[in-house]
Amino acid sequence: MTFAEFNALPAPQAESALTDCCGSARWAANVAARRPFTDLQALFKEADSIWWNLARTDWLEAFSHHPQIGDKPASGSESARQWAAGEQSGARAATDDVKSRLARANRAYFEKFGYIYIVCATGKTAEGMLAILNQRLQNDLASELSIAAEQQRLITRIRLEKLLTGERQAS
Repeated sequence: MTFAEFNALPAPQAESALTDCCGSARWAANVAARRPFTDLQALFKEADSIWWNLARTDWLEAFSHHPQIGDKPASGSESARQWAAGEQSGARAATDDVKSRLARANRAYFEKFGYIYIVCATGKTAEGMLAILNQRLQNDLASELSIAAEQQRLITRIRLEKLLTGERQAS
């Protein structure tokens, strides 16, 4: 989709497209309301500003739209499922041992923080994501929420670019 097409979408359709990029309904509504955007950098600037001014509950809503690292995406539009699968391609190539350790660490993370482990997985191996997860398990609640929010922001940027360049799968 082009910027002109995106800018011309009715608000509900724009919000739906934006929700594929970030699962926070408030974020999607606010970004859609700020249209028109002239280019990707203007969109990124507004999207980031809105993201950092959301409440914790909005961030958690966004996190809830992701599959756990190593799981297949089960919900969302076809584009969102394809993007998530592509982003996590490194986890699919992992050995059974690494997948098992990743599953255990995912459970420990959820038990400690109350939400799934969020990492910008694009270009990362399963072993790399597991190492990051184990390191982040050492964080306190407030620090980890901020780190997870930054990872969601990075994922959102990648997906916004894919949305507006028509790319359906992560590379």
